[in-house]
Amino acid sequence: MTTMTETSARFREFKMPDVGEGLTEAEILKWFVQPGDTVTDGQVVCEVETAKAAVELPIPFDGVVHELRFPEGTTVDVGQVIIAIDVAPGSGDAPAPAAEPAQEPVEAASQGDGDAPKGRTPVLVGYGVAESSTKRRPRKGASAAPEAAAVAAAVQAELNGHAAPAAAAPAPAVPAQGGAPDGGRPLAKPPVRKLAKDLGIDLATVVPTGKDGVITREDVHAAAAPAPVSPTVASPAAEPEAAAATAPQAAVGSARETRMPVKGVRKAIAQAMVGSAFTAPHVTEFVTVDVTRTMKLVAELKEDKDMAGVRVNPLLIIAKALLVAIKRHPEVNAAWDEANQEIVQKHYVNLGIAAATPRGLIVPNIKDAHEKTLPQLAAALGELVTTARDGKTSPAAMAGGTVTITNVGVFGVDTGTPILNPGESAILAVGAIKLQPWVHKGKVKPRQVTTLALSFDHRLVDGELGSKVLADVAAILEQPKRLITWA
Repeated sequence: MTTMTETSARFREFKMPDVGEGLTEAEILKWFVQPGDTVTDGQVVCEVETAKAAVELPIPFDGVVHELRFPEGTTVDVGQVIIAIDVAPGSGDAPAPAAEPAQEPVEAASQGDGDAPKGRTPVLVGYGVAESSTKRRPRKGASAAPEAAAVAAAVQAELNGHAAPAAAAPAPAVPAQGGAPDGGRPLAKPPVRKLAKDLGIDLATVVPTGKDGVITREDVHAAAAPAPVSPTVASPAAEPEAAAATAPQAAVGSARETRMPVKGVRKAIAQAMVGSAFTAPHVTEFVTVDVTRTMKLVAELKEDKDMAGVRVNPLLIIAKALLVAIKRHPEVNAAWDEANQEIVQKHYVNLGIAAATPRGLIVPNIKDAHEKTLPQLAAALGELVTTARDGKTSPAAMAGGTVTITNVGVFGVDTGTPILNPGESAILAVGAIKLQPWVHKGKVKPRQVTTLALSFDHRLVDGELGSKVLADVAAILEQPKRLITWA
């Protein structure tokens, strides 16, 4: 996808790219530049969050930042212009290109800028924008003060326990009820309609703020949340007085509950897990195993000079054990092709490792993990974990997984019934390793014990195959020397 446009010899525009696999939108998390800043080719200008990961976007040319089209916290459709660059600063006072608003159809339509052909209402893409209507939502204007005063009066009235005076309400420029000005279908762009559907909002009940009665994303978020000053819809163009006036209302509405729009990574997780749980028939099997010898091996490897500089922990041995089990039973490393009604056996293992991050659970994978030696596997695990914690995991790092390990034991949990990642055949959950009484050589002794749980897709992995894979992993953890004899 082309991510930049040349609107004149002086100004260039950079569009939101598809940084993943068929993504349709991304949220701007942070701008690293501001208007007037000088940028160079390859410089990172912002960080965005897609449905898969947080990604830094570099600018592909030199120049001076002319305009940031969206504030932080805004969800932007792929293909929308997000930043304009003056590539020839100092060459004169040439105005910004008149076609600039047309490069941003969602924003233009949502704000209602421009005039439609006579007899038509400017609702969706295709009507164009009048050359004389190039300004965005005003930062300062005559209408801001009455709006701020109205909000303040309404909040104060609510706090005092009585209705606001009728005179405090501003004269509406659009209908008091949601919908089109003529009482027909509510006016909103397709992305805004989809947002309303996802949030369970009836557009007919939304009060539009866009010109000519167009409903914007902000209107839908305001209707969905009791606190209309959510960071996801806040704009630097908002009046300071209005922001101050709405603060008490946020406190009143959020005293007992908080609503957070589901988007980005969490939205993708929800959709994937529902799809997996109700598409692939899950079977989960459990085994409790004595891993005392594995823990001794981990301690020894930490002192081994060949493992210097890499992270050595029980997860490393568990990962290697699963890879050996897959090598012994390659049929488990497969995927179900619903369209062609085929089982696709993979001759490579991209080992996924579930990682909890502030943005939600992600599952990056180690490519071709089956080919790696123990030191190489340890280095790959360490890099994967560090990247995930820093929030720098790329969409490519999470694509193409075949099997996954989720270590719920780090939270002190004994085990669980993990849900498959879509497109994968199996996922192994590792419980907490605890000192427990265990019968060892005919005597009850304190031993390091854990419980493993293997979930698998019963369409392509039957009970026998799943049991053999799980039993092999347990046997290796009980007797780690099998890593040598079975590998």
